[in-house]
Amino acid sequence: MSELGQSRRFRDALRGVRFTPNNGHASNALGISAMIESISAVTLATHDMSRAVRFYRMLGFEIVHGGDDAAFTSFRVGTNYLNLVAQPAERNWSWWGRVIFYHSDVDAFHACVVAAGYRPDTAPRDAEWGERFFHLTDPDGHELSFASPLR
Repeated sequence: MSELGQSRRFRDALRGVRFTPNNGHASNALGISAMIESISAVTLATHDMSRAVRFYRMLGFEIVHGGDDAAFTSFRVGTNYLNLVAQPAERNWSWWGRVIFYHSDVDAFHACVVAAGYRPDTAPRDAEWGERFFHLTDPDGHELSFASPLR
C-alpha cells in the first residue's frame, strides 16, 4: 500500500476514536478500549546511509541491524529503536518534528558532540517544563533533542 493510502486509512480509522478524559483510554466506534503503551521505534529517512550511520554511532547509538551499505539500519535506544531507511536523492522532506532522547548528563554529552566536530543548534539550557536539553540536527535535517529531567 502506498504512503498516501496508509495515511488515508490511518486518518479514516482515527475518525471513529473517542478520547475520554476520565481514564486516558481511547475507545473506537465499536466500543473497544485501547491505550497506546509505548513507542517501539522511530524511523528516519536518509539520503546517505553511511554518513547517517557514522553520525549516530558517533553519538553512541548501538547498531543491532544493518550498517553503512544497508537499505535499513536499526539502533538500540534503551528498550526501543531508532531506525534509518535509505531514500533516493529525489525524495525530499521538510521539517517533520523532533525526536527527544533522554541522556544522563546533557552537558557532558553536548561537550562530546562539539569535540567530535559537530555544531549543536543550541547550548544546554533549563526549560520551564523541568528538563535540561539541547538540540542537534542530523546530516539529513532531522531534529534531535537530548534531555535530562531537572532534579
